[in-house]
Amino acid sequence: MHFFYKRLPTILWVFSIIFFSSVLNAQTTIKSKLTGNVNPFIGSAKHGHVFVGANVPHGAVQLGPSQIMQTWDKFNGWDWCSGYNYDSPEILGFTHTHLSGTGIGDLNDILLLPANGKTQVVRAKFNDMESGYGSFFSKQKEVAKPGYYEVYLDKYKIKAQLTATERIGFHQYTYEKKDNAHLLVDLGFGMGWDEPVETYFKQINATTFEGYRFSKGWAVDQRVYFAIQLSVPVTKAELYNVSALQQGTQATGKEIKAALFFDAEKNAQLKVKVAISPVSASNALLNLKTELPGWDFNVAVQRADAKWEKALSSVRIEASPIQKTKFYTALYHTMIAPSLFNDVNGDYRGADKKVHKKADFNNYTTFSLWDTYRGLNPLMTILQPERVNDIVNSMLAIYQQQGKLPVWHLHGNETNCMIGYPAVPVIVDAYLKGFRNYDVELAYKAIRQSAMQDTNGIQYMQKLKFIPADEVEESVAKAMEYAISDASIAQMAKALGKKDDFKYFTDRSKLYQQYFDKSTGHFRGRMADDSWRTPFNPYNAVHRQNDYCEGNAWQYTWLVPQDVKGLINCFGGTQPFLTKLDSLFTISSKLDAETSPDISGLIGQYAHGNEPNHHIPYLYSMAVQPWKTAEIIRQIDQQFYTDKPDGLCGNDDAGEMSAWYVFSALGFYPVHPTSGEYVFGSPLIDQATIKLPGNKTFRITVMGNSKDNPYIRKIELNHKPYTKSFVTHHTIVAGGEMKIYMGNKPLAY
Repeated sequence: MHFFYKRLPTILWVFSIIFFSSVLNAQTTIKSKLTGNVNPFIGSAKHGHVFVGANVPHGAVQLGPSQIMQTWDKFNGWDWCSGYNYDSPEILGFTHTHLSGTGIGDLNDILLLPANGKTQVVRAKFNDMESGYGSFFSKQKEVAKPGYYEVYLDKYKIKAQLTATERIGFHQYTYEKKDNAHLLVDLGFGMGWDEPVETYFKQINATTFEGYRFSKGWAVDQRVYFAIQLSVPVTKAELYNVSALQQGTQATGKEIKAALFFDAEKNAQLKVKVAISPVSASNALLNLKTELPGWDFNVAVQRADAKWEKALSSVRIEASPIQKTKFYTALYHTMIAPSLFNDVNGDYRGADKKVHKKADFNNYTTFSLWDTYRGLNPLMTILQPERVNDIVNSMLAIYQQQGKLPVWHLHGNETNCMIGYPAVPVIVDAYLKGFRNYDVELAYKAIRQSAMQDTNGIQYMQKLKFIPADEVEESVAKAMEYAISDASIAQMAKALGKKDDFKYFTDRSKLYQQYFDKSTGHFRGRMADDSWRTPFNPYNAVHRQNDYCEGNAWQYTWLVPQDVKGLINCFGGTQPFLTKLDSLFTISSKLDAETSPDISGLIGQYAHGNEPNHHIPYLYSMAVQPWKTAEIIRQIDQQFYTDKPDGLCGNDDAGEMSAWYVFSALGFYPVHPTSGEYVFGSPLIDQATIKLPGNKTFRITVMGNSKDNPYIRKIELNHKPYTKSFVTHHTIVAGGEMKIYMGNKPLAY
């Protein structure tokens, strides 16, 4: 005893070192995790429309809060397309499907709300949480991380915690108020354009429930089946149709709701697992048993975090803390959609509304292709190559089931939103980059059929004629988009040895030239009598009423990524082309009052908030003025991407706005999405290591990178001088090392 007490100070000192070393190591581990750089709230305010909640990469479930779609703004609730907006003070409940960054609202299926006190089954009205179910909450008690969401519901004094697997939403609710404790399930709840058609709820036993929700909206025939399992038995289950109490253990109606009561005095913490399926309630139960058999919520959170950590580790960067936050948040947002649309056994419901059993590929949905073909899909070929074949197979299945490739596909439904045949560049890009785990002949048949339809002006292009503006709306925008895809088809035809098709689609890809008016220096609508549409206002951008789509003549004049040399020739050479391009960024940003809200993030008339503009800054590099590309990239980085909730200047559009940032931060961008070439800009990071299949890496080291050094002065590839203005896809995926030397003065040309 005497010896122990004599040594006590030394022992305490040793234990103190061990303790503080452990704490320091734990903090270092947390800080070094890539998920710690993600702020899911970025883009959740104003027009970003991003999803906030718990999910895993490309999961079928996006579990998060749903709010009141407020109509006090001039866009009538437009900024609640995902179901959540950072500026809202209330939460109505937690739903299991969400869109992220879209311009149309839908989903928000299967709402759950932990509640107590008076049983309320009708949702509260705006700014009056006592009028129905729902609660105010404080931002100080809200947490969002990859795979995890937490909030405190003030009205009910309940702490809500959420996590997810691919097909299951896992809820943990801790009740401080225990009187009349219950869980509300509202199958009638939807968001935006959504309206329930038929809902069904059935109690299986004291802890298990199942049912379905069929609805119409943007997805005109959406079907979601579910299985719910509680950690404690219910003492009573009340079923309602709208607000009328029903008898029995099951109910069918347009808006079935359930209040599931339990003894919170015995169990103050309620855990709930909700599995969804596009096929059946029995498949939903299979998903539940397979993906999440246990009840350890913390373990589920750790697993979700690990999945995000693995996904984000596809590229590791060194940069300033703010730059890291912006980069990894953007990368996170590129991994929400496309989303899984099958069950653990491979079953899925096709576009033909039939159940397809045990598919040998993972079926995907949420294809915002008019947006994502430009950047997100090419990015996936580098950072998520394991998903590319499945995405192509999903598109080919849709082609076989509905008779055409997807345009904007959502939960088994073709919305036909936006223009062109944008699945074509995605499939061609995959083929040209060597992805082959699908039926290549079927793929070519599908992309060719897309270009040979007799609708939307394609019938004119089949005859190598322009699309008359007085017969087809948005004629110029459609023609420009068709030309991009036609150039892609030509390249696949060439690779397959289809010489006639190669010539035909090459000729069609040049038809954009017929819309160029040299007198104005713009692409504009031509009438059936071959005259220009008048009056002509290059600033005019009335939604769905002029010759463009979510844009004006200033913005569409540059949409020729497949033939930049041809575009330059339209202007009569490089210098007049550059003079006109300069003016795009320097003219007034004033727009007409009726302008589409999608036209945002303006520098002059350049609109970074809308995807058809995203390649434009890189045109300078292709016209031998790369320093101007660098200057604009740096301006966009500082002006339109921040680490604040309003840190996006437009809709994220299923991750496309974020994909532009990921590419540009690395220092390059796919101007022509199917060329396999990434044009250099101005890297925003100090170092990046891209993880590749086969234990290979492609390392980018940016020497002298700083705010004052935005210009690329020299590039070395594998220790040899590199003089091209672009890097190829095959160079990157082969692995190697690239050094980019930056400076404060551009190179002389």
